[in-house]
Amino acid sequence: MTREALKLVTIGGGSSYTPELIEGYIKRKDELPIKEIWLVDIEAGKEKLEIVGAMAKRMVKAAGLDWQVHLTLDRRQALKDADFVSTQFRVGLLNARIKDERIPLSYGMLGQETNGAGGMFKAFRTIPVILDIVKDMKELCPNAWLINFTNPSGMVTEAIKTYGKWDKVIGLCNVPVNAMMKEPELIGKTLDQLTYRFAGIDHFHWHRVFDETGKEVTLDIIDAMQNNDAGLPKNIFDVKFFSEQLHQMKMIPCGYHRYYYREEEMLNHSLEEYSGVGTRAQQVKRIEDELFELYKDEHLDYKPKQLSERGGAYYSDAACEAMASIYNDKKTHMVVSTLNNGTLPDLPADHVVEVSAQIGACGAIPFTFGPLHPAQRGWLQMMKNMELCTVEAAVTGDYGLALQAFTMNPMVKSGATAKRILDELLIAHEKHLPQFATKIAELKAAGVTVKDPIAAKLD
Repeated sequence: MTREALKLVTIGGGSSYTPELIEGYIKRKDELPIKEIWLVDIEAGKEKLEIVGAMAKRMVKAAGLDWQVHLTLDRRQALKDADFVSTQFRVGLLNARIKDERIPLSYGMLGQETNGAGGMFKAFRTIPVILDIVKDMKELCPNAWLINFTNPSGMVTEAIKTYGKWDKVIGLCNVPVNAMMKEPELIGKTLDQLTYRFAGIDHFHWHRVFDETGKEVTLDIIDAMQNNDAGLPKNIFDVKFFSEQLHQMKMIPCGYHRYYYREEEMLNHSLEEYSGVGTRAQQVKRIEDELFELYKDEHLDYKPKQLSERGGAYYSDAACEAMASIYNDKKTHMVVSTLNNGTLPDLPADHVVEVSAQIGACGAIPFTFGPLHPAQRGWLQMMKNMELCTVEAAVTGDYGLALQAFTMNPMVKSGATAKRILDELLIAHEKHLPQFATKIAELKAAGVTVKDPIAAKLD
């Protein structure tokens, strides 16, 4: 790592979140001696890259900094001698997410972005791309740190570790950040008065909280969150957890647990949106269109408040903090996806988990959490093994293994309809699933088509 002139690269630089990333760098200008920022995208994202890139340059100029901001479609040029690489890309853009949501919902099943059938297909599309990026990094910037917040972050980080054989990687999620921003005020505390301990996997973790005297205040937060905002991301429908269930487990589930603990209500809400205002992806597409209209304003040189309406707010700032913590050996507490290494004895040591960790010069050192009780242990082991099947299917293109993952996933009712959803999603995402090419050709020859009219029209 060059100590005095950092080169930072972001894959997916045309994202609407990039202004938050730039804001995070500016906030840490005294911690990170940045020389170059490279924003990378693909041809399909060129227009957005130019819009958000121009805004990034305005933000840097307004901050009085002499950083060089480069925009490019040449990933290899950008990666050459990079110090930190962050990833925030979406293979197939938002149209792919719309398909992920609408096709399962057309059959009465949940198709959420990182959960259920939609989450598995996002992994199928994303993992081959991230492994290509890792291959380039091994050649062009072998000493760089990879900070991933491309979803599904846990499965993507698992693929990087297991199949990419890249150790200098940290996976991030904004869900713990949201919780730690909002929960302290529910009990009249500040974050620096509390100690948090998270454990699980990405979008499927629990946490406990202790105050400055060492007293556990988890149940106090559980009681307070029943009638207050506890930092739920904007993209998750706010149906309350059952209080009795939380009191029994004495842990706070993450917001995405609603898809499992309250599946009936979450499915009904998603079906209402599917038939009405449109799925979350369709809503996000409208929000993103509005954001990019704002970003075109030649006088806008700061992150607009409307960005907080996106479900992934604070991902980018967390990425900046991870970089600053590694560079300065800050030993900051963060919740990250990293190797288990005994943190959760209910899972093998070489699996990726999402846990509280100390972030410093050598990366993430996870804090031991200990064994879970049977209900949480059962959920975690089943979900992790479903993830492992999904990741392997994404790498190998094994249709039978993809079907195994569908059968294991609690949000997919196994049977003929699940197989039909799998087949339609393969057809819908053909362009981005070369590893499944043989099976897709077979399905097309058999006359499989996409049933949902809106998803069928999207390229």
